Amino acid sequence: MKIIITGATGMIGEGVLLASLDRPDITAVLMVNRRASPLMHPKLSELIVKDFTDLAAHSDQLTGYDGCFYCAGISSLGMDEDNYNRITFYTTMMFAKDLACLNPDMVFFYLSGVYADSSENGKIMWARIKGKTENALNGLQFKAAFSFRPGFIIPMKAQKNVRDSVT
Repeated sequence: MKIIITGATGMIGEGVLLASLDRPDITAVLMVNRRASPLMHPKLSELIVKDFTDLAAHSDQLTGYDGCFYCAGISSLGMDEDNYNRITFYTTMMFAKDLACLNPDMVFFYLSGVYADSSENGKIMWARIKGKTENALNGLQFKAAFSFRPGFIIPMKAQKNVRDSVT
């Protein structure tokens, strides 16, 4: 099985990456990052993409994958709704739409949040946008799309990208 991981330089993405590298049924992992990662592994390759909304130049490198763990994202803390929507909804959807076209048999996993609002009508800005993103991803032509809503995450001991307040 070949997979793509975004956000591997963050805490959750790094955990997904390390767990994926340990699995014998995963034969290749492509990290799609905005900045380089120092991690090296025989199964691991990296694609640096500055703009996740424009993958046209990278189509060849993003074809032939079975799954994607979309862990890229940002905290809503201090962000206005337009900017948070652009990063969380628009960027995710542009990336996912391209992957769905390139890999229609792919399973897409989206890292959401514990109180994401699928009704898209709640009072909490980030929860509405996460819910809207989940709903839109379910409408794409993937083999399947799943949203994960973790409430708390305990990092793996090998992780380097962990906030001090978590340890």
